Amino acid sequence: MEHAGQKNNGLIKRLDSLADPTRLRLLRLLERQELGVMELCEVLILPQSTISRHLKVLVESGWLSCRQQGATNLYGFSETAKSDEFHRLWLPVREQSESWLSCRQDKDRLGRLLVKRRREAQRFFHKAAKGWDSLREEMYGKDLNQAALLSLLPADWIVADLGCGTGRLALELSRVVRKVIGVDQSADMLRTAMRRSEGHSRVDFRKGSLEAIPIKDEECHAAMMLLVLTYVEQPARVIRESARILRPGGKLIVVDLGDHDREDFQKRMGQLWPGFKEEEMKRFFREAGLGRFSLAPLPPNHTAKGPPLFLGWAEKMCSAECNGSGC
Repeated sequence: MEHAGQKNNGLIKRLDSLADPTRLRLLRLLERQELGVMELCEVLILPQSTISRHLKVLVESGWLSCRQQGATNLYGFSETAKSDEFHRLWLPVREQSESWLSCRQDKDRLGRLLVKRRREAQRFFHKAAKGWDSLREEMYGKDLNQAALLSLLPADWIVADLGCGTGRLALELSRVVRKVIGVDQSADMLRTAMRRSEGHSRVDFRKGSLEAIPIKDEECHAAMMLLVLTYVEQPARVIRESARILRPGGKLIVVDLGDHDREDFQKRMGQLWPGFKEEEMKRFFREAGLGRFSLAPLPPNHTAKGPPLFLGWAEKMCSAECNGSGC
């Protein structure tokens, strides 16, 4: 009886946390997008004290989780809130609030905020395009590409270079595989990549967002992201998109920054995220349906000025493996 009472108390607490219109507006914004307190203040047009008070309630009742990114706390739906028990509570409430004028206005302001984010990133890459290769070499060392290449590659594979930048890695890959598809959202980076790849028929460069990769389902044997995730707004979504374009048994390879606190470096490199923790990357892989994954730190390069890097890889499971019966 005591256990049932505790469970009921938890249910009442969760229901009570949904009784305030401001908290509903916050949940609608944070269901798919992590945001900081100041961004939430900008979208909801409410003071920081009000936003912080409601966020505290939502964290304590299990709806939200909070993680630190440099000096900023980012809020988003918690793993618990994604469970069936929470979903059954949230779905009817979300539907009822769909017609609220305040929620439609919040959605419009969030859209403008995200557009502003993307424009700032595009301005950074526009300025950085000409000196990008030398800047990356200065920060991460000269042998960075080799760490990713060593994880591959059969000669008949089609490989996606996601966030291909100026195309240096794509050209290296094209010498050892059948075809490379390079994707980047920066027109300036792609112009440099295309000039560099003149005469190389095995490289196909495409402009597009990594949240909606312009590659067909299961078109690639492998996908690579070399120092890319720190620049995307939704890393988990990008990992899911990367898994979508892989054939069963295909491999995703990620080289990126481990979690660090060097805000000066993050600002200079125009990055949205200060690297990633091991458990965070494993969660991204699991949620994308990838299995047999591994993460390991890369040996430090004595000439590099940037934070430590890691190499992660994961395989796309075939349906039989997902059912536990093997391929």
